[in-house]
Amino acid sequence: MCGIAGIISSGASDSTGQQRIMCQMLGMIRHRGPDQFGIYQDPAATLGSARLSIIDLSSGQQPIANEDRSLWIVLNGEIFNYVELRPDLEKRGHRFTTSSDTEVLLHLYEEHGPDCLHLLNGQFAFAIWDARNRRLFLARDRMGIRPLFYTEKNGTFLFASEIKALLAYPGMTAEIDPVTLDQVFTYWSPLPGRTAFQNIRALPPGHFLELRPCGLPEPKRYWSVSFPPEAETATPAEGRRADEYFERFRDLLTDATLIRLRSDVPVGAYLSGGLDSSIITRLVAERAGRRLATFSIAFDDPDFDESEFQLRMARFLGTRHEIVRATHADIARAFPQVIWHTETPTTRTAPAPMFLLSELVRNCGFKVVLTGEGADEVLAGYDIFKEAAIRRFWARRPESALRPLLLRRLYADIPGMAKTSPAFLAAFFRTGLTEVDSPHYSHLVRWRNNARSRRFFSEYVACAAEAARDGEPRLPELFSTWGALQRAQYLESTIFLSEYLLCSQGDRVAMAHSVESRMPFLDYRLVEFCNSLPSNLKLQGLKDKRLLRRMGKECLPDRLWERPKRPYRAPIQRSFFTAPLQDYVRELLSPEEIKSSGLFRPGAVEQLVRKVSTGAAIGETDEMALAGILSTQLLHRQFVSRFTAAPPISEDRDDIKLCRG
Repeated sequence: MCGIAGIISSGASDSTGQQRIMCQMLGMIRHRGPDQFGIYQDPAATLGSARLSIIDLSSGQQPIANEDRSLWIVLNGEIFNYVELRPDLEKRGHRFTTSSDTEVLLHLYEEHGPDCLHLLNGQFAFAIWDARNRRLFLARDRMGIRPLFYTEKNGTFLFASEIKALLAYPGMTAEIDPVTLDQVFTYWSPLPGRTAFQNIRALPPGHFLELRPCGLPEPKRYWSVSFPPEAETATPAEGRRADEYFERFRDLLTDATLIRLRSDVPVGAYLSGGLDSSIITRLVAERAGRRLATFSIAFDDPDFDESEFQLRMARFLGTRHEIVRATHADIARAFPQVIWHTETPTTRTAPAPMFLLSELVRNCGFKVVLTGEGADEVLAGYDIFKEAAIRRFWARRPESALRPLLLRRLYADIPGMAKTSPAFLAAFFRTGLTEVDSPHYSHLVRWRNNARSRRFFSEYVACAAEAARDGEPRLPELFSTWGALQRAQYLESTIFLSEYLLCSQGDRVAMAHSVESRMPFLDYRLVEFCNSLPSNLKLQGLKDKRLLRRMGKECLPDRLWERPKRPYRAPIQRSFFTAPLQDYVRELLSPEEIKSSGLFRPGAVEQLVRKVSTGAAIGETDEMALAGILSTQLLHRQFVSRFTAAPPISEDRDDIKLCRG
């Protein structure tokens, strides 16, 4: 795991000046890789790496070249199947100078070009510079676990693992993108390819980009989340056929977990108390060869705390268990750092406890942890999938007073939902009820309710968002041929998972403390297999994740594998306005600061703050708007109005590798 950056010049460049700029860019992302630094430079290109040493600690320092030094690579991430790929490359005559996965990837590209991406099992973002042909190749993993951003400045192409490194380039400035802001407040995240800032792009998951001397390129897709036609997933699997699916699922998940244990440093595991992380932890504990270290978040707030189940699982497995306890004040104090590292507005505080958890991991001496992310997307574990199924059932008889009562069985984790009156429940979930042919049917309630937050937008943001033509999710050609569950899974996987969870709750808050998270459920083989499953093996009635629960029944205590899904959440209103009020909260939500940023209506925000300050309960939508407004204000202060570059890495330090082309 590393942070990477690059400067590709269209004409002659000052080599000394470019090296100093690269040292500044690497200084901005040194948290991603504090162990070693490296810079490659020739008249057209400068590549940089800040390395977190995990595989081949002694000789894997980047940048790495091929035999004739015509190709150079910097890699952020891991290629888990590098062990299997290397022998064939050696048979083809490739010579290796390290035992790293990075060098395997370089020779694989040398052998196969862009087609090498189809052979990789990993989580990665990398750059390869072809010095002979002056060609840059960038690529990102299938699910978007590792980030990669790029932009252009006066004919110079820039890329980096984090946006703050791009902003360290002379003359680069940041402006909040109003279209992206509207997307975050609607979909909970930017849509693929967008960032919070104008003229700065994210390479989408499953894409690559080739920069040639002739001009700026467009990203090209090499993989996408996909499903079979509805007829193939609608037929239930029972009996022997279901058993065969289960055996294949168990084998794939086991192998996906085992190859993610490949490391030259100790590996720990996150333990949330839920089914997903418990299964992964059980698989790791069986094969660890030592007492496994596990890490959990506990909340003082009982509405969010799952520590009882975490401790029960830790005792069952005999792990060495460490806990970080997140108070309301802790969440509020960590929130500005979270926004600095995630570089995007967020309508949640959930990333803050994850930020504190990765700090605990690093303080305990670990660089690598396995996590349970992805299971709910690929196995239909979220309540939104059940909600969509209930609403479709209800839509057949919209006048029914009994059918909407099924919704009471969902969202027990949201305070007050279980006590909601039948009339309010029906009114809330009736949004778009009969629009069953809408491609977004599963998410209509969420998205339309979120859209209420637009009332806080300034006229500038509202008009810019309204005028945008790319404000809705783009759907693949075959989308309409999939079943209802599969369409819902696609939206959840490509928007919420890739653009929010893997960023704001994954890579960015873990790498803030130089911790690499690995996600077995997002092994592309497992994703493709689960996407091909008959729907009833994922969701049958209101019974979710059937294959995983069957696996849990075999290896977990009853009270753990039978537990209903409880989404990971963190308090918002109580964190910012029940704990001692942080100075930044008061300042950034003041009418003066709201007016200064120009992104929100001061009067509307003031009304919300006044209501929250009295201790009055507010709804889920307004809670999320509160987090969204505050995080956007923080983002504006940190990156637009008061951006400050971190100190550059020193060009004469002992752990820096300098290479000339």
